[in-house]
Amino acid sequence: MASCTKPPPSRLPEAGLPPVRLDFRPPADRSITERAQTVRTVERGGERKTETVEMTTVTRFAPVESGWQLTQTVSRAGMSQEGAPVRTQVDEVFTRVALQVQLAADGAFVKVSNPGEALKVLRTAAPAGQGLGALEAFLSPEAVEERTRREWEAKFGGLFQRNLTVGQHTWAVDRFPTPEGEIVYLLERTVTGTRLTDQGDALVLSLRCLEALPEEASAELQEVYQGAGAPPLTPGVTCEGEQVVARGHFVPVSRTLTVRAQVAGAAWTLAAQTKLEMLEEAR
Repeated sequence: MASCTKPPPSRLPEAGLPPVRLDFRPPADRSITERAQTVRTVERGGERKTETVEMTTVTRFAPVESGWQLTQTVSRAGMSQEGAPVRTQVDEVFTRVALQVQLAADGAFVKVSNPGEALKVLRTAAPAGQGLGALEAFLSPEAVEERTRREWEAKFGGLFQRNLTVGQHTWAVDRFPTPEGEIVYLLERTVTGTRLTDQGDALVLSLRCLEALPEEASAELQEVYQGAGAPPLTPGVTCEGEQVVARGHFVPVSRTLTVRAQVAGAAWTLAAQTKLEMLEEAR
């Protein structure tokens, strides 16, 4: 049941106060357990369908030459449609593959170190003769690399190793696929202050979507957009959410984002939330 308790107010409510710095210092001696849920709802022709994906991930960081290696495993994965559980081969693949990502010393995404591992597991686990076209495309090395890079940039791109002031914006290009076509939007993150959490002082960001590049876009926004390939943005996209990241050691505390868009007569809503469940000594 959702809590009715409001989160503590941000402790930097006014512009002009000292800047906040978010350094990339992962807890190398700890593992980060997060629970994620994504609910996709579509209304088409008077019919409404809902699909829910839930996942528990365990993330560990290890220092390597000139940066960090992130290793993420999935301890639990499941999907349901209209509330009824649905077993998929993707769930099995996710729970058998340890995703390894190389990050720079400043937290910038470099590459996925084992992008082909998921496809190998899929082909090994699939029954003989079963068609795997769509799943093979979803788990291809190129798709895994692109999807992982985009997810990291959408959450953390442009946040680390810099002074951030209340009201300051950072951006990322994000997207999600639908049968009617891909929904593409600019995600704008705005610094709203800091908040005391169980993990100490944390940076608080509000999230919203831009459906078009502003006429007087800043040089940083233009660089982000061009760096993502300057994709056509989906008209009419709206979204709202919040992201909280601990500042002492880099620990993602929570993130919520709800995106709404209409594509080819279908109304889509994507509601995603991730929350820290546990921070414990790495095994």
